[in-house]
Amino acid sequence: MSHIPGTYGKMNVHSFVGKGIYGLRFHGFVGPSLAILVPLIAFEYLRSWSAYDTEMNHPHGHFYIVTSVAVLSTVIAVLIGIAGSRLRNIEVSFLALAFISLAEMFAVHGLATPGLMMESSALPGVAAQLSVILCSLWLWLSSFSSDSRLVARLSRWRNGLIPVWTVALAGFALAGLAFPHIVDWIPWNRQPGRGIATVAAIALNLVTMYRYLQSYRYSRFPLQAAIVYSSAWLLAAQIIMATGKSWMLSWWLYHYLLLASMIAMLVGFIRQYASRKSIAGAIKAIFTNDPIERITSSISPSVRALVLATETKDPYTAGHNFRVTMYALRLAEEMQISPEQLRALAQGAIVHDVGKIDIPDAILNKPGKLTPEERKIIEQHPIRGYEMCRSLGFLKDELAIIRSHHERWDGTGYPDRLAGHDIPLLARIVAVADVYDALTSNRSYRQARSHSEVIALLNEWKGSHFDPACVDAWTRLCERDPQVYQYPASMIRDGGLLPHGGAPTGAAP
Repeated sequence: MSHIPGTYGKMNVHSFVGKGIYGLRFHGFVGPSLAILVPLIAFEYLRSWSAYDTEMNHPHGHFYIVTSVAVLSTVIAVLIGIAGSRLRNIEVSFLALAFISLAEMFAVHGLATPGLMMESSALPGVAAQLSVILCSLWLWLSSFSSDSRLVARLSRWRNGLIPVWTVALAGFALAGLAFPHIVDWIPWNRQPGRGIATVAAIALNLVTMYRYLQSYRYSRFPLQAAIVYSSAWLLAAQIIMATGKSWMLSWWLYHYLLLASMIAMLVGFIRQYASRKSIAGAIKAIFTNDPIERITSSISPSVRALVLATETKDPYTAGHNFRVTMYALRLAEEMQISPEQLRALAQGAIVHDVGKIDIPDAILNKPGKLTPEERKIIEQHPIRGYEMCRSLGFLKDELAIIRSHHERWDGTGYPDRLAGHDIPLLARIVAVADVYDALTSNRSYRQARSHSEVIALLNEWKGSHFDPACVDAWTRLCERDPQVYQYPASMIRDGGLLPHGGAPTGAAP
């Protein structure tokens, strides 16, 4: 999935902050926690008041609700499956398999409704348990990064995974409907099997919620929020299913939770599609493994416009901004920065030199030494960029990067002569990335220095120019994973980065 940048992995910026699936503010774990707790509290309230928890034995109504869940799940599976066939991404396949499993097993649950077409048997209960546990399992797998060992092993069967699994489940469904009592050996409809299944479903969905929520906090993709809420309602549905009494009003709640889960997914998918205008693009933005595309997918329209304006002014500056962003994100991760700050870092670093748009080309690309007057003009670019972006509604953290990335640890930087921890942390991080890229890049007036030379300079300047903690983290990270600095330098050349509003040129396929 599109994790917080890791393995390499506005006109209002406010529109990207704190939005949930229905446009509500998404306060960390509060929303998903309430999505679990509110239905469970309602369930316990109904069960504790026998006068309210009346028996509602309506086979036909049950069939209609279950069919609605199965149909919506099928629609979601088909949409995701179409995207997956184009993207060649195993995580997309896992997501499709989750809803294929729910659709097929819950359809069996509906068709086996006692008193509708069949006599009473264990099949409806077993099918309902299987629908939730299998859906939860595949959602859990979809939350893994693509370089995990488990995902790598399953990737060997990527082409046949969906058809084989779909046929296998269909075979089980047909056998169960023809011979309902063959499922009596499956213990999930009685204790302790039911309890084990419930614990497993809770664990799988909690992990899924956490991972997708972490990604959502960085990228703000609607489908990620939808999966978080969908998993929350799957978890609550499993608990109600396992502890409720059939046909009682409280028992019916889990059917509506599964219906809500499917509606949430469909709404999330539609909103994701609206931002991308293609099914494949909607899914690809979430599960992309390319770090360049991950950045371009998450930046706001105003930031994208500024990047394009910078690119028009000076292709080198555009390439420099993008490389600095990639370096800074990896450095910030190494320093365990929160997802919200990572998002602010991506938004601010990609336009940290936007104030140079107003600087004359003769000064900006002068091959010789700058005069004091020219140096003074250059040193105004952080303030110009700050004022420009402030008028566009950028937030505090992004503005701090733009204004303060040339401040120095010893207080001799510009424009405000800040020192030490008075310099915002994100600006200190960008300062290291900025100088590293500037010194390792060729310019018309000088040749690039080698990685080892620049690392030596950074360490020489730590405590004076740079925050020592940032330099130490960058040095440690580069030693552990050379791809951190090799990939951006090789993939992002000077020149167009966002042609036609798309991914940057030079991006990995």
